Amino acid sequence: MKKIVKKLKTIKWQIKSEVAKYRYGNPASKLKIVGVTGTNGKTTTATLLYRTAIALGHKAGFIGTTNIMSNEKELKMDLRTSTTPDKMALTKIFAEMVKDNCEYVFMEVSSHALDQKRVAGINFVGGIFTNLTQDHLDYHKSMENYFLTKKKFFQMLPASAFALSNADEEHGLMMTEGIKAKKYFYGFDSPETRFRGNSPKPGFGERGLDFEATILNLDFNGLELLFNMEHVKSNLLGKFNAYNLLAVWSACKLLGFDIHEVAKILENIEPPTGRFQHFVSDSGVMGIVDYAHSPDSLEKVLKTINEIKEKNAKVICVFGCGGDRDPLKRRIMGKIGATLSDIPIFTSDNPRNEDPEKIIAEMKTDLSMAEVAKIKSIANRREAIQEAVKLAGKGDIILLAGKGHEDYQEIKGVKNHFDDMEELKKALC
Repeated sequence: MKKIVKKLKTIKWQIKSEVAKYRYGNPASKLKIVGVTGTNGKTTTATLLYRTAIALGHKAGFIGTTNIMSNEKELKMDLRTSTTPDKMALTKIFAEMVKDNCEYVFMEVSSHALDQKRVAGINFVGGIFTNLTQDHLDYHKSMENYFLTKKKFFQMLPASAFALSNADEEHGLMMTEGIKAKKYFYGFDSPETRFRGNSPKPGFGERGLDFEATILNLDFNGLELLFNMEHVKSNLLGKFNAYNLLAVWSACKLLGFDIHEVAKILENIEPPTGRFQHFVSDSGVMGIVDYAHSPDSLEKVLKTINEIKEKNAKVICVFGCGGDRDPLKRRIMGKIGATLSDIPIFTSDNPRNEDPEKIIAEMKTDLSMAEVAKIKSIANRREAIQEAVKLAGKGDIILLAGKGHEDYQEIKGVKNHFDDMEELKKALC
């Protein structure tokens, strides 16, 4: 029965696709579209590509989790249903971008969109793979299914397109096996990030990468990097952002952009809303808001903070797990938060139709008695943030993880206004 329902849905999406093409004249064919897929880093990578193209003087569009942009105009078209809109909505967006004379479009491509064929028929000029870690298993049921769904994106790329993949990622080489598009790999030169036992391809450097990087410096002032031996600086923080920047730089090179101008732009480029946004209060407490809502993203953000914080600074992490979503990651995220924070505060994310206390209890499943003892459980997110501020002293760091750019909290089917950055500044300043 499930297979029949899925087949009917596929037919419905195909019909909508053809109707949209007929109505708007297949506007996607008039644009150079680059898709970014992976578990984490999609929004940052696609946003930075869009902002770089605009800064270079190109007319460009962006489609992603945070917003939809056509040139420097935000499209408010009531089209936001998910990271990647449905086929009819996408076609309407592309039509608007063509009307605005856009040449390039940089868009996030989600696994749901691939499974539901929302991007079928789009002639991408390039695709970028960031990483693959546990997420959305409530939908895909297994990591193998999740991987195979992501791989569909690279299988649909034409021979004229480029496929740019993260060689340091476990699935980086497999993602591009058997595809028509020309393959390119990016990665860092550290010994622990080799091709995971695979033979390197001929190319740049000892590892055979097309785009290889070295981190020269990483602290709260930003990043200093070498990309193919070219010097690049950035105000962005953390090794995960070094990967995002390398993917952006590599894609810009493949698109034929002036790479020296790209390096200048990346030096002062700002991250998307809710992606490791940070500020320091008058009392000397650093506040960070990040969208980290998967085990891998939470671990990366906390490791970044621990790598660059002052020796005696406390890390206070306020986070929860979403209701009605992948329950398997709750215990994993709970363990990560308890292990990598000095003061972990378990709270609500978007509880939706679940009891927040039940979600918090599941987050504690794999914790030792010592870890449970150091945790504070405060289901009300506003009160949890206020408690974090009370506990923070000069030099300490408060991380609010999970909601990032979202300006609401969904409880029992109702979206109530709630903005982590707004709440943190109100409590700190």
